[in-house]
Amino acid sequence: MKQQIVMERQSPQEIKAYQEELLRRQLIYLQEYSPYYKRLFESYHIDIDTIRTLTDLERIPTTSKDDIQAYNEDFFCVGREKIVDYCSTSGTLGKPVTFGLTEEDLERLAYNEMRSFQTIGVEPGDVVQLMTTMDRRFMAGLAYFLGLRKLGAGILRVGSGIPQLQWDVILQHKPRFLIAVPSFLLKMIEYAEQQNIDYRNTSIEAVLCIGESLRDASINDSLLTQRICEKWPLKLYSTYASTEMGAAFTECDAFQGGHVHEDLIITEVLDEEGQPVPDGESGELVITTLGVQGVPLLRFKTGDIVRRHMAPCSCGRNTYRIGPVEGRKQQMVKYKGTTLYPPAMHDLLAGFPEIEHHVIEISHNAIGTDEIVIYISTKGTAEEFMVQIKDHFRAKLRVAPRVEKRSSEELQRIIFNPLSRKPITFIDKR
Repeated sequence: MKQQIVMERQSPQEIKAYQEELLRRQLIYLQEYSPYYKRLFESYHIDIDTIRTLTDLERIPTTSKDDIQAYNEDFFCVGREKIVDYCSTSGTLGKPVTFGLTEEDLERLAYNEMRSFQTIGVEPGDVVQLMTTMDRRFMAGLAYFLGLRKLGAGILRVGSGIPQLQWDVILQHKPRFLIAVPSFLLKMIEYAEQQNIDYRNTSIEAVLCIGESLRDASINDSLLTQRICEKWPLKLYSTYASTEMGAAFTECDAFQGGHVHEDLIITEVLDEEGQPVPDGESGELVITTLGVQGVPLLRFKTGDIVRRHMAPCSCGRNTYRIGPVEGRKQQMVKYKGTTLYPPAMHDLLAGFPEIEHHVIEISHNAIGTDEIVIYISTKGTAEEFMVQIKDHFRAKLRVAPRVEKRSSEELQRIIFNPLSRKPITFIDKR
């Protein structure tokens, strides 16, 4: 463990050489144990002995979500007797995919999150409140639990939702950190104000935020982050991960993107033609996992649009950083000549305290172009407010979607669907 933490502060050249050695080991493993990649190497006449540098990776075809959905079993590199946990993707963009983890994979997952928690300042003996699910084959909740356990922190497994229960636990057990979806913090604040809870003077110092971006493309605070911190001046750390990666990119105190764990993953950021984009420009994140035994992936296209920042961080780490997810490739919206991604729309809506809940729906209209409808529940009924939302969209994003009012109960049934592991605020009907 200490060796890996020291590696973060080695020169970029030393980190690169270290990753290339781990890559060569992973390629040998795939050649021997992966039915899918063994077939791919043969089909494309790839001699893995010639793949020796990170640049050499570009000679290997990418793997897509469609590939894993079509050949899920062929990605498994071990027999069922070695799988100790089964996780699955959420299925947001298609059929869920199953991943099997060996005992060593679970240890790797724990190590990943332990380093992430160390990055945000969690120490042995700290108490951390876990406000996300651990069931339904959800890898994230399991990873947080294992990482905190490995670090030696205490864990309050409260689960998602229910502000009253969250506050009861906070006031009783006095955790120092929360793990939460940032927009839910606004619900926590609202409940605390209604119940006269002095939330600004509780034990909470920081939150590891999941599922929603805290920063914009320029790594400045989003409107959602500003709204939370104006009310409750906490340290909000962003973390980005996925089931497929089995690794996380977590912000340090510089809040300038999530640091890569160089011994767990290799990343590329590619344009539409599959070519690397310059440092700081947006493209699709493509990942290669390192050290995974159960279901390792090679040049997997995540579908997430991000920017990679290579300059050394002010915290002293020399590992590069991944900026916030600006959108998902499959969720890109073409609306009246403007390209949009849902996160930008969600953040604009977060700037209106009057909105209780919102759902964005995208569909094709009669002439085959994208149509945007935003359903909102508000504390007021003024028609002027609906016009104000449209004007704000027009000013910031150059589009004016249709805005319709719905009851809070109706939107809550959509957003908090019991069959979904995550809140549903974006519906794509195209």
